[in-house]
Amino acid sequence: MSDVGREPVDELDAVVRGTEGVQPWRRVFHAACGVLLVAFVQHPVLTTEIDLRVLGGGVLACLALDWLRLSFPNANIVFFRSFSALASPREARKVASSTWFVMGAFAALLIVPGRLFAPAVLVLALADPAASVVGRIWGRHPLGKGSWEGTATFFAVACAVLLPFVDPATALLTAAAVAVFEVLPTGIDDNLTVPVSTALALRLAETVWPLS
Repeated sequence: MSDVGREPVDELDAVVRGTEGVQPWRRVFHAACGVLLVAFVQHPVLTTEIDLRVLGGGVLACLALDWLRLSFPNANIVFFRSFSALASPREARKVASSTWFVMGAFAALLIVPGRLFAPAVLVLALADPAASVVGRIWGRHPLGKGSWEGTATFFAVACAVLLPFVDPATALLTAAAVAVFEVLPTGIDDNLTVPVSTALALRLAETVWPLS
């Protein structure tokens, strides 16, 4: 009877192993979702209130789906088989990164006005996957939960993302602060910490000197 009970668990472990590696399509999907979220929030017809309601509803929907698949192994197996190119092994028994992503975007919009939401989410959408790929392939020097190579990549891409939105000093300081926070082993998913820490850094900078 115990062997029968283990069958779904063993099957889940087997399908999860198929999602290991660099996961290039996951990185592309991550970036595309961030860009689409920014386009949605920046749409001139929509208000911040509507944006918050939609994102809040998205958070609840994602949490419900996570509860479903984590409560029923067969549902989790279907999830990993259906999204093998997008899923990550760490999601097998934890909340999905997509849920943290939506939560991070929702929190960022609560912290900063719409004009600063875009850079906060784009840093997550572009700098985070770039750092992950570089760290996995070329990372040789450990730093926190990542590597010096990945952190340097995160900083460079974050600067490039921020410069069209804020002045150079703000871009450099924000990118440096978020890069440091991103590599700290906080135990909290980057999809939540990166947009929130970026939004907080931009909000703090706004109180010190005007942003462009």
